[in-house]
Amino acid sequence: MKKNIIYIHTHDSGKVLSPYGYNVPTQSLQAFTKDATIFREAYCVGPTCSPSRSGLLTGMYPHSNGMYGLSQRGFKLHDYNQHLVNFLKENHYHTVLAGIQHEAGSYIDHEQGAKIIGYDQDISADNAGMPEEELVKWDYDNAFKVKSWLENYREDKPFFLSYGLFSTHRKFPEKGHDNQEEINANYIMPPDPLAKERTIREDYAGYLKSASWFDESFKVVMNAIKENGFYEQSIIIFTTDHGIAFPFSKCNLFDTGIGVSLIMRVPDSQMHGKEIDGLISQVDVFPTLCDLIGIRKPDYLQGESFAEMFEQQDTSGREEIFSEINYHTSYEPARSVRTKRYKYIKFYDRDYLKINRTNIDNSISKVFYQEHGLEKAQKPEEALYDLYYDPSETNNVIEHPDYHDVVIAMREKLLEHQTKTNDPILTGHFQVQEGWKINKKEHYNPSSKDPDDFLKIGE
Repeated sequence: MKKNIIYIHTHDSGKVLSPYGYNVPTQSLQAFTKDATIFREAYCVGPTCSPSRSGLLTGMYPHSNGMYGLSQRGFKLHDYNQHLVNFLKENHYHTVLAGIQHEAGSYIDHEQGAKIIGYDQDISADNAGMPEEELVKWDYDNAFKVKSWLENYREDKPFFLSYGLFSTHRKFPEKGHDNQEEINANYIMPPDPLAKERTIREDYAGYLKSASWFDESFKVVMNAIKENGFYEQSIIIFTTDHGIAFPFSKCNLFDTGIGVSLIMRVPDSQMHGKEIDGLISQVDVFPTLCDLIGIRKPDYLQGESFAEMFEQQDTSGREEIFSEINYHTSYEPARSVRTKRYKYIKFYDRDYLKINRTNIDNSISKVFYQEHGLEKAQKPEEALYDLYYDPSETNNVIEHPDYHDVVIAMREKLLEHQTKTNDPILTGHFQVQEGWKINKKEHYNPSSKDPDDFLKIGE
């Protein structure tokens, strides 16, 4: 029988988890990593929720699959039959959703999302009336829903189980999980590129509290997988959508935005407990799964399989990965190409090269930067970063004569990719369509209720 596929995914975690060297209370995830394969250089196709997940789950870039922005703001896939769930159903898998999905409608409305996407079963716990800061408890409830489902699954079909967590999305919980140590802002350090001020430390403490809820939920699910005999019969994937929900991470083409955790366990692999340093894109997960379970790949896939990496030590990876932004809460068309050494970023809205403040989630960290000149901050139309010498991506060398040939080569790589995948930005700007909810780019508050703060159809 084909292997089951268990897809576990957090919200807004990037690589800021303990298996990647951060002091984050994710001991259960780290224990799993010792018996799985960790990809050190994995990247999403778009550093915003729905585009990222849709890229992984269709094997196509957002500008190709139609998910230009957030599903709860009116964006949709061109064809939900291209979703991994429906592809696996066609190949005799039973498909199950527990918790968050972000490819159809509101990520909180699990019933409607499961129906639109096409899941066979929605086993999510009730979350009616729960405020955002309490949704980490929904994650924990869903962990026990998964546990119960695994205990009772008796069908002959292999299954695809998506367990999606709200953690580590905002709003953060007031307290961490009871099984974890208390988190004190006096003794933590926010990750780069964040300032280390007290306000931001307190904000980051909230992220750590949320991560503690994820880890306890993950522990419940992993124990249930093992106790019910599914551990050696399942491909287990842990990942997230994009960087953390702080300024200069989420909705940014810096590595702090596009860098993601990716930890996979493939039964009988020679790579348990080992790491891969080669470049990997989440768009490659779909074709990889096809190879791992022995199913012919559909023609629409744009990713490259890395299934062979589970057979022997192979750290080569891709030559380059591509990421993009179209919409988050406001319009910010941008594209990037990254090799092991270089990152090239191009912003297409030449008339607005300030920071899109609505594309930064509201937080006390955002308030801190707003009070210290965020409105005046600029971004370049084009940027090149030498990641070996400038891993924080603060020194734009696009005009430096020593990098002239690199700039030309990176521009060519990006254009070749865009041409091959029919990127619509090459023929002009996107226009707002019926049903899309788009903040004006010069505004601050993505949660505004003022109709005048939003673009009209055709703008």
